[in-house]
Amino acid sequence: MTRTLVLLFHPDLRRSRANAALARAAAALPGVSVIDMQAACPDGLDLFRDGPAEAARLLAADRIVLQFPVQWYSTPALLKAWQDAVLTRMFYIAYETEGRLLEGRPLMIAATAGNVPEAYQPGGRNLFAMADLLAPLRASAHRCGLSWAHPFVLYRADKLPAAELDQAAADYAAGLARWIASPDRKVQGDAPA
Repeated sequence: MTRTLVLLFHPDLRRSRANAALARAAAALPGVSVIDMQAACPDGLDLFRDGPAEAARLLAADRIVLQFPVQWYSTPALLKAWQDAVLTRMFYIAYETEGRLLEGRPLMIAATAGNVPEAYQPGGRNLFAMADLLAPLRASAHRCGLSWAHPFVLYRADKLPAAELDQAAADYAAGLARWIASPDRKVQGDAPA
């Protein structure tokens, strides 16, 4: 069975409707583990304290999902701290024993955004397409040799009625299940998000 690790970077999951619903749907899939990183690391990450355990967690997974709310056109602070601590360790400090072993793993981004899809386009309220806002993560994946999968993006995340949110969570779980079951293929070109 494929082991899929969903690292959830939400600053306060108790206040989240959308990320909580997506996390519950993902956790119900066989072979999927969801880790609430804010609960696991309430004080942030310490490279030397948490680095080996976080590296081991990644190396134990066959597929990795980074799930988070888009905040001010970027990721939550803890996700950036995690990248700085864990990926720097794996790919610059312990490349031969950690980073090299992670290369080739499939990576998916699951992001929630508060605005409508039309706001995320050139000339839209947020000026940039979601693919552009996710470009730093795609660049990091490329640098680390991770296989980039088409992102799952849920728009209007904090405004969806319960039935639509339930459907979005079901769509997320179905998309994850298809991705998990599919052979890994590197994404060619920019797929719309």
